[in-house]
Amino acid sequence: MARRGLQAPIWLLGSSLFSAELAGHLGLPYAFASHFAPELLMQGLQTYRAGFRPSSVLEKPYAMAAINVFAAETDAAAEWLSTSMQQAFAAVVTGKPGRVKPPVDDIAAVLDARQLAAVQSRLTYAAIGGRETVRAKLAEFIGQTGVDEVMVTGMVFAIDDRIRSLEITAEALAGL
Repeated sequence: MARRGLQAPIWLLGSSLFSAELAGHLGLPYAFASHFAPELLMQGLQTYRAGFRPSSVLEKPYAMAAINVFAAETDAAAEWLSTSMQQAFAAVVTGKPGRVKPPVDDIAAVLDARQLAAVQSRLTYAAIGGRETVRAKLAEFIGQTGVDEVMVTGMVFAIDDRIRSLEITAEALAGL
């Protein structure tokens, strides 16, 4: 059903330098998918800002970046939750994507050295920990990138843990 009169903003979400360049050229807000393409985040934001042309949508660049967040009551509990995402990234690297797996106590016992290296590169920008750790990591991320907004994602296995992770993240962000 089409709805008229809504003023939903149009964003360009991307994970490449082309998408950054296009968003800047069109004068649109830009969201970078750094939760799975962290190696291009800083260059993507720079490309977007440098090539930005004012438009009827925006007068100046407006950027968002996605970050993996795993928040729990303790740093150790959050690290444990993050092993589901680590297994999922490893499955993609090996060409065997599938359902999110439950967390494990020792990720090094489940993934080989090559998989662990690939997973660690995907965690370049991640906030994993308790409330204070997540607050500090998000503040650092915002400071490094200069983004106007942050998109939070987290591949948490159990829905109750996922909801609690988001609640803790919201509490952490309230302090920024």
